[in-house]
Amino acid sequence: MYCRYCGKEMVEGAAVCVQCGAPKGAGTAYCPFCGNATAPGAVICVSCGRQLGAVTAVPGQEQKSKTTAGLLALFLGFGIYNFYLGYTGKAVTQLILDIVGILLAALIVGFFIIFGVSIWQLVEGIMLLTGKISVDGKGIPLKD
Repeated sequence: MYCRYCGKEMVEGAAVCVQCGAPKGAGTAYCPFCGNATAPGAVICVSCGRQLGAVTAVPGQEQKSKTTAGLLALFLGFGIYNFYLGYTGKAVTQLILDIVGILLAALIVGFFIIFGVSIWQLVEGIMLLTGKISVDGKGIPLKD
């Protein structure tokens, strides 16, 4: 962990930075994960890609429900939950793989494709319901 005020490495578990005396978490000039300087008001560190602060919903943009997305993933499939969340590329990939699997179901390979995509969607459905996936395709936090 690095001090967000001076960028120096902090002692594990310390309440204040021993270099500058700033309280843990105070400041916005440096990334707490990599210690590199950050732009004023940045929410993502351009050096390490980690989120610097809480992402808030943009007024006028609807928050999606993680419960709805999770249930769509568990019971409907075909990437519909990813369309709902705005992850269009991933949704199209899942949809195409499902269709190809159905078309090739007469051959054994089709069942393997369907099984693989089903496991993928099951895992993501569980991740949605447990909060491991917490933002939609636009970066807006999901509501409960």
